[in-house]
Amino acid sequence: MSEERQELPFKNLGDRLKVIRQKLHESVAEVSGAVEIEEQHLKRIELGEERPSEDILLLLINHFGMQDDDAANLWQLAGYDAPSDDGHQTEPQNSRTMVMIMAVDPRIIYSDGVQVTANAAGVVLNFSQGVGTPHSLTTARIGMSREQAAGLMRTLEQALVRSAPKQLPAPQSQKSDDSSKEQNQ
Repeated sequence: MSEERQELPFKNLGDRLKVIRQKLHESVAEVSGAVEIEEQHLKRIELGEERPSEDILLLLINHFGMQDDDAANLWQLAGYDAPSDDGHQTEPQNSRTMVMIMAVDPRIIYSDGVQVTANAAGVVLNFSQGVGTPHSLTTARIGMSREQAAGLMRTLEQALVRSAPKQLPAPQSQKSDDSSKEQNQ
């Protein structure tokens, strides 16, 4: 048993993630698709062969909708509070890990204004409602690198071109009127 534990250092974490996934009646494919990792990667994590990165673990915690205490327990099982390889504690002994979970809000908030701030480090977009009124309200702030902003501009342009309304052909009577005007000129 101790040999198996050495070979699979994250077995407890993997087992816990698998139980949570199964309780939610989700397949490996569904969960790996939701957190955008390969199915084989998630399988290795669930087998305890591999520790998920902090980012992947946070995505799994968020996807599963876990409460703070359960999320902190997973964080500890992953060993993110353990001493580092050089023997130094990464955090003070009496500290408690805080995991911030932000649920994705599926509602769409429409804005009527945006303020863009750019510098060498990146771009910040401040979307707001009620522009021109004394009580303008910021509805969202989004920051990104300059490269991401350039990609966003290309994506927006492509989406607008694809979604542009198609020009309807002119009615036949108007076409004949137009052609007779051209002949008279």
